[in-house]
Amino acid sequence: MRALRRPWLVLLLLVVVALPLAAQRWRRGGPAIPPPLPYDGHFTIVRLWYPYHGGWAYDWPEMEYNLGRILPELTSLRPNPEGSNILRMDDPELLKYPIAYLSEPGYWYPSESEALGLRQYLAKGGFLIVDDFHFPNEWAVFHEAILRVLPGARIDRLDLSHPVFDTFFGIESLEVPYPGRLGQRGLMGEFYGIHEDNDPEKRLTVVINYNMDIGDYMEHSGSGFYAVDPTNEAYKFGINYLIYGLTR
Repeated sequence: MRALRRPWLVLLLLVVVALPLAAQRWRRGGPAIPPPLPYDGHFTIVRLWYPYHGGWAYDWPEMEYNLGRILPELTSLRPNPEGSNILRMDDPELLKYPIAYLSEPGYWYPSESEALGLRQYLAKGGFLIVDDFHFPNEWAVFHEAILRVLPGARIDRLDLSHPVFDTFFGIESLEVPYPGRLGQRGLMGEFYGIHEDNDPEKRLTVVINYNMDIGDYMEHSGSGFYAVDPTNEAYKFGINYLIYGLTR
C-alpha cells in the first residue's frame, strides 16, 4: 500500500481531537494496569509492561488513543474501539497480537521468564517496536536486555532504503529531531533493527527508535505542543511500523 499524496494529508495527521481521558492512578512502577480487553480479532495495540520503573507507561493512554483515531482515517485497519492492551512479556496472551510496543527500554531489566516470553513471541512472528530512549547509558541497559532476549542478535543501523520506511508512507528523511528541548539542541533520531537470523534480506523482527520518542509526538498531537512537521513524521513512522509488522 502506498500513502495518499495529497495536500490535506499533513493537516489530517494533526486533526486528532483528544477526548478527556480518565486520570490514571500512579503507583511505584507506573499506573495500575487495567484488565486486558478480550481478544476479538480486532487489531489491538499492545504495550509491554515491565517492573520497577514507570517508563513502560510513558505517553499512555493518549498515544494509543490518538494513533487509534488516525489509523481508520488513513488505512484499512480498524483498531479495537474499546482501546488497547498492556501485557507482560511472559503472558501467553501476547502471542495473539502481532505487534508490541516497548517504551523507555533504558530502564528495562527482563527476568528469565520475561526474556523467554518475548523471545518466543518474536520467533513466532511477532514484531517489536522499541521507542523513547536516548543517551549512551540508556542504550547500554537496552543492549544488555535485548541480548538476553535474543542472544547473538546483531543490531543494524537502518538507512532510508530499508523497506520499513516505504511500507505505507514513502518517508523521505530520517532526520527527525527528538521532541522538545533536546531536539531543538540538535539531538536527532537514529533508527536500528534486528533481522531474523541476522540477515538483512530477511524479516525485520525489532525496530528501534534511539534518540527518538514517536510516542511523545503522538501523545501531544492534538495539543500543538510540538511542531507540525516532526509530529507528522512520527505518525508516518508509527503507521509504517504497524503495516510492516502486519504484512511481513
